[in-house]
Amino acid sequence: MTADIAVMAYTVLDQARADLDGTFARLAEIGYRGVETYGLVEHFGPARVRDALAASGLAVTSAHAPFPAGPDAEAILDQNQELGAEVLVWSMERKEFDSPDAVKRGVERVNVAAEHAAARGMEIAYHNHFAEFSQFFDGVQAYDLLLAELDDRVLVELDAYWAVLGGADPAEILARLGERARFVHVKDGPAVSYSDDVMVPIGEGRIDWRRTLSVPSGLRWHIVELERLHIDTFEALRRSYDHLVGNGLSLGAR
Repeated sequence: MTADIAVMAYTVLDQARADLDGTFARLAEIGYRGVETYGLVEHFGPARVRDALAASGLAVTSAHAPFPAGPDAEAILDQNQELGAEVLVWSMERKEFDSPDAVKRGVERVNVAAEHAAARGMEIAYHNHFAEFSQFFDGVQAYDLLLAELDDRVLVELDAYWAVLGGADPAEILARLGERARFVHVKDGPAVSYSDDVMVPIGEGRIDWRRTLSVPSGLRWHIVELERLHIDTFEALRRSYDHLVGNGLSLGAR
C-alpha cells in the first residue's frame, strides 16, 4: 500500500539539535516528505520546529509525544497543537504487558488521552514495541487484548521491526488492522535484540518490506527510523529512500 515517506526525528536527533534548518534541508533534499517529531519541541519550542519544517517543505506527520493524560495533559496538547501535529503517538511500558489486568489498566490511560485529544480536534495513535507480540494470556496475544480494550478512536502506528522481534508477521498485522493503521515505522537490521541491534539501510536487513508494505491498509506514512547505525546517518537515509521509493513501495518528493 503506497504511502508518503518520512523520517522519525530520533534518527537525526543529534544532528537536528545542532543544526535544525540544515538537517531538515538535507532530509528534503534526499526526497523525504515529512517528519515525525521527537525530542525537538522540548529543545527548540513548538513554533521554531513548526517554522523550520515549513521552510524546508516537510510536513508534520505526527508527534511522538506522551499520551495527554494526567497532570501534564493540557500542556502536552498545547505544545503539540502549536506545532501543528494532528496525531500524538506514544507507547505503553513493557511491564504493562505482564498480565491482562496490567494491560487493561494501561489502556485506561490511553483512552483518557484519546478523549482529551478529541476535545482539541486531535487524535492519538498507539506505537508498539515487542512485548505486545511476545506475550500471550490463555492463548490470546497481548496485542489483540490491547486492541480490544482501546477506544475505537485510537489509531495505530505499527513498528514492524519490533513486531518481528516479538515473533509476529507485520504484513499479517497490517492486514488485520486495515484502516486503523495510519503509520508504520520502517527500520531494518537483524531483529534479534531490542537493546543491541544495529540498524542498516532499509532493504539491507531481515525485513521483507516489499511484502509488508504491499498489504492493503490505511497507511498514510512510511516513517523511516534508524536508531543505531555504524554508517553515516544521511547515507543510510539516502539508501533507505532509494530502496523504498525506487522500488515503488513509498512515495517521495523526487
